[in-house]
Amino acid sequence: MLEKDRVRRDLVDLLGPERVSWDPEVLRAHECDWWSLARLRRLRGRLVPPLCVVFPETVEHVCSVLRYASGAKVPVVPFGGGSGVCGGVLPDAGSVVLDLRRGMGRFLDLDEISLVARVQAGLLGSELEAELNERGYTCGHFPQSIALSTVGGWVATRASGQFSTRYGSIEDRLVALEVVLPSGQVLATRRAPRSSTGPDLRNLFLGSEGTLGVVTEVTLGVFPLPACRAGTSFLFSDMQSGLEAIREILRAGWRPPVLRLYDRDETARHFPESGQGCLLLVLSEGPGELVQAEVSASREAASRRGAVEKGFGPVERWLAERNNVPGFETFLEKGFVLDTIEVAALWDRVSDLYHRVTASLRAVPGVVVASGHSSHSYTTGTCLYFTFAARPESPEGAEALYERCWSAAMRAALDCGGTISHHHGIGRVRRAWLREELGVGTTVLSRLKDALDPAGILNPGVLLPE
Repeated sequence: MLEKDRVRRDLVDLLGPERVSWDPEVLRAHECDWWSLARLRRLRGRLVPPLCVVFPETVEHVCSVLRYASGAKVPVVPFGGGSGVCGGVLPDAGSVVLDLRRGMGRFLDLDEISLVARVQAGLLGSELEAELNERGYTCGHFPQSIALSTVGGWVATRASGQFSTRYGSIEDRLVALEVVLPSGQVLATRRAPRSSTGPDLRNLFLGSEGTLGVVTEVTLGVFPLPACRAGTSFLFSDMQSGLEAIREILRAGWRPPVLRLYDRDETARHFPESGQGCLLLVLSEGPGELVQAEVSASREAASRRGAVEKGFGPVERWLAERNNVPGFETFLEKGFVLDTIEVAALWDRVSDLYHRVTASLRAVPGVVVASGHSSHSYTTGTCLYFTFAARPESPEGAEALYERCWSAAMRAALDCGGTISHHHGIGRVRRAWLREELGVGTTVLSRLKDALDPAGILNPGVLLPE
């Protein structure tokens, strides 16, 4: 590998001095994402800054950087909004961070006939939604990090949004994409409603977390803004009753965008005025007749399970607060380790999954909170989203305790036949468990990586197990 000053000079020659920075503040802003363990290490002064940050403004700039890096064997870490929570961004001292947010975040065009929008990968989700709303449309993709995450990041992590039960996740919204390969070649898929031209190449990069190519442009399906919105909430005596109500609603063919069921601990924490029990939020939108029928059908399903209706108040509160991304630094500074873990399973295993994960987390010495809720539901199953907090006996034991909590949850999910990740991806925190879920599929991924990135420059240390 070339010495640091030489790499910086070469990149300046390629892109111009205004597009390459090694200013300490710029480096610090790109040294990690929101992974809890990386933030803990930052507090303790244990992170190292990258070599430099480059800010491409065209696809040709990205091609030039990757061609150079492949030849010089310089690691490149793609960077969008930096909002990931699994350690997908953690460059070492010899890495170049490729920031697409500053120079490649433009809304390109909207086809109102075909209902597709074309954008650059560095566009923030909130900017995309605002642009669409002004024209009378919505993307329907609402991750909690919508104001912090980029469209390219959604693709790279295989993201899902809070309204996914109706609108689908990012793979359902994705029509076409443009990707720069490590060789510097550009791969662009055709814009079509569907294609049977061999394996779907879009899926090579969906969830690849910047290890196979750099997404530079995305075409997404959009929707007209809904004409009507309504909802309500229900308090169940236990999680099983609420989960069964969700399953019945979806089985009947209804698709409320939001069906969120909180366990007793999370109901008490977020909606104490609703009483003791497990609170289900139901939100429907679309044509007025559909919304009325969907809320009515949800009410009947909840009633059959003995739920007490709590009205629109909790839903309204959730809508107002849903994008408040929690900051963990305050808790980390107080000596806690904490995180969120989302897994998923088929309906016949969901109840077991909930109880096993919460019990496994609570069995770890030092854990003080282990709770969960259901979101992102399907006719086949649902996502369970867990939160844990633990206090180590000493600061030196914090990382080990954090890893024990994650291991307990991953082990429980795999033993239940669930998947270890629903929408946050693998990053670094889950990669040790990937082989157990994918089996020989891990070898397939490794061979794809070797074929597309023989120099191993793109986001090393992410996704694939060592």
